[in-house]
Amino acid sequence: MNRQKWVSVWGNAVSVAENRPERYAKNITLRYPIRVPFAGSALRLTFDNYCGTESVTLNRVTLLAGDTFHPVTFGGAAEATVPAEGNIVSDPVAVQVKAEDVVHVSFYLKDFTLMRSVVFTCGPLSEGLYANGDETENANISINTSRKTHLFYFLSNVSLLAAEDRHTVVCYGDSITAQNWPDDLALRCREEGYDRTAIIRRATSGSRILREYHCLTYESYGLKGSRRFLHEVPTEGADAVIIQQGINDIIHPVGEAVNVFRPMSDLPKVEELIEGLKTYIAQARAMGYRVYVGTLLPMGGWRTDAPFRQEMRHAYNDFIRTTDLIDGCIDFDKALRDPDRIDWFLPEYDSGDHLHPSKAGYRRMAMEVPAELLK
Repeated sequence: MNRQKWVSVWGNAVSVAENRPERYAKNITLRYPIRVPFAGSALRLTFDNYCGTESVTLNRVTLLAGDTFHPVTFGGAAEATVPAEGNIVSDPVAVQVKAEDVVHVSFYLKDFTLMRSVVFTCGPLSEGLYANGDETENANISINTSRKTHLFYFLSNVSLLAAEDRHTVVCYGDSITAQNWPDDLALRCREEGYDRTAIIRRATSGSRILREYHCLTYESYGLKGSRRFLHEVPTEGADAVIIQQGINDIIHPVGEAVNVFRPMSDLPKVEELIEGLKTYIAQARAMGYRVYVGTLLPMGGWRTDAPFRQEMRHAYNDFIRTTDLIDGCIDFDKALRDPDRIDWFLPEYDSGDHLHPSKAGYRRMAMEVPAELLK
């Protein structure tokens, strides 16, 4: 008899939605495609309202596999409520899936719902849609009543009952990780035959290791690490984490004369930033994970670029390159920087804002991940 275990094959962090007057939704279906990297016999879903201040009722949830819709239940019930700051896990849905199958998770919100627990992600595998009305059993939702989205609400994890030798690598970070490179890494696994490994993303744009905003203007920049890491990183089937975070701690503070919400007192000493990273490492070790850390990317030309910020970035990266606390350094900085101007991206790797990589830069990041993590 083949032994099986639950392995996460898709995942996102949960962050705070930008507070707008239209932050409530009603009579809406959300649908997200989930690529399955290897075969399995059942799926179960996690819905997370960690950042919510009101409960969320899921009136109907379905899973589309092939041409068949499967109802998703919670303790045998078709309708379920996710409490504020809480999460729920569905009953297992028995469905045979093959490697590279795409299944679609749909859920319907009938009544006014606070759309607060959300994360923005993008990449070749990260796009969903929302539609008017209950479309949870419509395989072909009209483009006239739906719209594509890169905002992922409430759905935070999909686990697959799969062979015991399958495993998950968690990519943890900020907007750079919320964008393409984890998807590019998943595609690399497919192309290079690493068929036992799932890549999932736990990343929130604007987030910092040591600080978070407590104002309506910037609350969507996410929670600080002490409120994120232990919530996001424990993941079914995971045995490794790649951490790439810290740049926002360095670039955000500008002084109250420039921005009242971004005082220079928020700027940590580099030693404090390293201690924050060490906390991540210790927490990941306690989970039994292998730990890899990516260096911070070039930021020359970014709007708050300054010599003292570059000095901090270099010191932080030097720690990552030399510490024996981790299983490996992934030197994203060295791979993407201009050798003649080491604080700047190579032009082909720069998105144009001098902080986030281009699509080619993200693909290069994915190629820098050591093969030993993907086997």
